[in-house]
Amino acid sequence: MITTFDKNTALVLIDLQQLVVQLPAAHPIGPVIDNSAKLVAAFREAGLPVVIVNVNPVGSAASKTRKDAKSPAMTSLPDGALDIVPEIKIQNEDIRITKETWNAFYNTALHAELQKKGITGIVLAGVATSIGVEGTARSANEYGYNIAFASDAMTDLFEDAHKHSFKFIFPRIGEIGTTDEIIEKLGK
Repeated sequence: MITTFDKNTALVLIDLQQLVVQLPAAHPIGPVIDNSAKLVAAFREAGLPVVIVNVNPVGSAASKTRKDAKSPAMTSLPDGALDIVPEIKIQNEDIRITKETWNAFYNTALHAELQKKGITGIVLAGVATSIGVEGTARSANEYGYNIAFASDAMTDLFEDAHKHSFKFIFPRIGEIGTTDEIIEKLGK
């Protein structure tokens, strides 16, 4: 449940890019994108910052480590893979972050950009719940941001991983609400 928002709160959208949204997801991706677009519109109407994050893991240190994963590390990306879905209408004033790992704060200018704007709270949405969203949330918590999670504006590749984040991780570091609940609180 969302209790309140800091006066200076930013929306941070994780990996709503062509490469990621076409992966098989635990929930239909259409409503996740639609709810994310609603959040973008509400934050812009409130005059609050929107942060658009995409991921390009090719060549990162993390892509070169040993893993017990079923898919090999990517060595290149198809054309348009980093492009944000068209429903998220990017504007010049948006903060654009390209990350190499799960965490949008790691080795990027995200914290510095938020600090320049006096941001003390963030709303997180995007894909994947247990990877990019949770990785970013953990770091945001360490930096001291008040965090809200848009429960219907994110999904994961695996239902169990999605549920784990919402049951065990997110309640320990932030508040959880639907897109409509967040927009309602944002207007107050």
